[in-house]
Order: sequence, then C-alpha cells, then structure tokens
Amino acid sequence: MSGAGVITGIETRGEDALSTPWNVVVHNDPVNLMSYVTMVFQRVLGFPRDRATRHMLEVHHKGRSLVWSGERERAEAVVEQLHGYLLLATIEQAEY
Repeated sequence: MSGAGVITGIETRGEDALSTPWNVVVHNDPVNLMSYVTMVFQRVLGFPRDRATRHMLEVHHKGRSLVWSGERERAEAVVEQLHGYLLLATIEQAEY
C-alpha cells in the first residue's frame, strides 16, 4: 500500500483561527453597586459616562455585557484589570 493520500490526525490552525477576536464579558453579581460598575468601566475601558452606564444597565438587566473585543492577550489583560476591581469578567472566543 502506498502512503499517497493518507490522512493523518495532525490538526493545524489556520490564520483565521489565530486571528479570531476574543470578547471580554462582564457578568452580573449581587455585590457591586451600579455606580461602582459604571466607574470601573470608565476607568478601565475608558468609556464615557453614558456608554459606561449603558453597559452597566445591560449587565444589570440581561446578566452580562460584552465590553471589549480584540486579540486574546489584551482581552486577558482587560479581564485581569476588571478582576482587580472585583468585577466578574470572562473571555470567550468570538463567533463568526
């Protein structure tokens, strides 16, 4: 039997998989005040007050808000900063 046409179990990641953005999601919690969450969004994400308030209300009413999207390393850094302010934040791979 010849080796031509044999498919191996090796999986390679294409450029699309590596460039897929990552989302930073903030989740609702019963501890932090809404004004505090708004302030954290302004401080960490640089949001103007009205945008920070919209995201805070989305967290409050819907249980989560996507607050940032981009490369994985930066997403992890943003989550770490949000954790420093005791917000519940996660990263998840964006869907296409």
